[in-house]
Amino acid sequence: MIDRERLVRRHAVVLTSWHPSCTLSLGNGDFAVNVDVTGLQTFPEAHELPPRREPGVFDPDDFPVPLRIQSSWGWYSTDPGVPYRLEEAGTGYSTRTRMVRYPDRMRIGADGVASADAGGWLYANPRRLDLGRIGLRFDPALELTETRVELDLWTGSVRSAFLLGGQPVEVRTVVHPELDVVATRVRSPLLAAGALGVAITFPGQRDPLSPGERLAQTTCYGPEGISRDVGDARYHLRVRTDGRWGPGPVVGTGAAELRLSAAFSAEPPDEPPAFDAVEEAAAGYWRAYWTSGAAVSFEGSADPRAGELERRVVLSQYLTAVHCSGSAPPQESGLVHNSWGGKFHLEMHWWHAAHFVLWGRPELLERGLGWYREILGQARRTAAEQGYSGARWPKQVGPDGREAPSPIGAFLIWQQPHPIHYAELLRHNGVPGALERYADLVFATADFMASYAEPDEDGVHHLGPPLVPAQETYFPGRAGTADPTFELAYWHWGLRVAQEWRERLGLEREPGWDAVLHGLARPLVRDGVYAAVATEPYTLPDDHPSMLMALGFLPATPLIDPGIMSATFDHVLRTWDLGSTWGWDYPVLAMCATRLGRPGDAVDALLMETYKNHYLPTGHVPQFPGGLSVYLPANGGLLAAVALMAGRFPEGWRVSHEGLGTFPP
Repeated sequence: MIDRERLVRRHAVVLTSWHPSCTLSLGNGDFAVNVDVTGLQTFPEAHELPPRREPGVFDPDDFPVPLRIQSSWGWYSTDPGVPYRLEEAGTGYSTRTRMVRYPDRMRIGADGVASADAGGWLYANPRRLDLGRIGLRFDPALELTETRVELDLWTGSVRSAFLLGGQPVEVRTVVHPELDVVATRVRSPLLAAGALGVAITFPGQRDPLSPGERLAQTTCYGPEGISRDVGDARYHLRVRTDGRWGPGPVVGTGAAELRLSAAFSAEPPDEPPAFDAVEEAAAGYWRAYWTSGAAVSFEGSADPRAGELERRVVLSQYLTAVHCSGSAPPQESGLVHNSWGGKFHLEMHWWHAAHFVLWGRPELLERGLGWYREILGQARRTAAEQGYSGARWPKQVGPDGREAPSPIGAFLIWQQPHPIHYAELLRHNGVPGALERYADLVFATADFMASYAEPDEDGVHHLGPPLVPAQETYFPGRAGTADPTFELAYWHWGLRVAQEWRERLGLEREPGWDAVLHGLARPLVRDGVYAAVATEPYTLPDDHPSMLMALGFLPATPLIDPGIMSATFDHVLRTWDLGSTWGWDYPVLAMCATRLGRPGDAVDALLMETYKNHYLPTGHVPQFPGGLSVYLPANGGLLAAVALMAGRFPEGWRVSHEGLGTFPP
């Protein structure tokens, strides 16, 4: 038995010096508060994102992590002036049999701002709200010294202690596991002296198409709390405190302790529970989280990297629970800061959340799967408008399910089989009722996949053109790109599993699905290795080496030869620009190596020294300055890879694990 409390506590995040990248998160999957060294959001300006630039030598100074409060429900749109429609941003593309319209007309300038037209507005809206700041207020002349802040993973709390002008200050902050409530307790003689308070402020939100202009927004203070209007959104805040509360900072009433709870909501909320109740609820939730599900310990391993890998695993479990387990798929930066307008990317949902099933917490994936059913009708309409059957899932999207125009995202297809993968993960790992609960999503997905694969004159079914593969560097040639290796294997696996679901439910096999299964094009092999795509330029050695996902991310299929894949793996290591890869590519390499029986290469891949594989002291994985200071797909991918690798580590590793699930065959 693994001593889980000991395992978790040895990776508590303890910081004794301030750095703008060292932001700590508290949250419940649908609501998160990100705090600085004071345990609150006292220095937001120091944590703001720098201008976007191309990465060079990795430097943590390039990656401030913003202090935001974000939620799953908090979204706003600007006034476009005219009612833009998605078809206004579309262009017709030729498939093998007909013309299909894709919403690709969106331009991004050098400043990162979308064009002020239908495509630009539909891309930028809706956007996730930045709900506010809760920070300490004091005379800036007072020096802050002897800082120590700790993220207690076991209880889900942040504890900060420091001297302010030579006087002690202690702050403890927590978030409720079920309510969108943050609570804090501040202790200091400065409170009684009136020299310290807690301020609740609201940063100005800027127009995404005119970043120099602030949106019109109003804040109304009433006896029951605060209401805010930003763009077309209204949200509310209600405060409970034993201090004096008004439009200005919350201050004490002569005592050396101040407690405050703040509830955020799309509707006027009830009075939030007191600090002690929130603290107790959080501690109970996180103890249950860590004592249920799976655990992995590398203690006793001879490899000096074992402690670092274990740290990454524990912190990734925490961060994905906070940021990736909500009622809708998460954005790539979780509930930390907006990336791509705060929208979520459905091809990334697997990397954020599939691991929850493998780590014995399937309910955390299932929280977000209901959203797919909410947009199922819209996904069916998209498929029908393009002349396909079933449901075509969008790529970059907000809570309304409407595709964001893009010359890349609109052409991606590897998110299409994901709902089948989620459902099969749940069923394979024994989640009761999964077969009945998700059959409609599985079948609607398979219907689209089968109709999307078009036959040529010889009856061979092809994927595209047009398309953009998971390796997005091919997007300029999207009109002619076809048959990417990974997507072909994923199509085969997904349709096979969907047929098995029909049989388990006592239904006949679907003949159209079988026609594609038996007639699907084979991946292209050139010079003894798998090409990325079957059309020129075949293989570009940068971005995601997605052909490796055809065996690793996926189990063995009849389309993939392990010997050729092993040669492809070696070819990638020799020739790829690994500096151009992303945080989830290292799990891709590790899973491929594991399926090939190369455990040493799998560990080396997970711990590869590259620009985008640095794990900060907080567990976050920066990608590029000014846009992605955190990248949760890297954390989730790490957990998925370790689940696959468990029991197959190389000599010198001592791996104890319990409660892990398995990938479906």
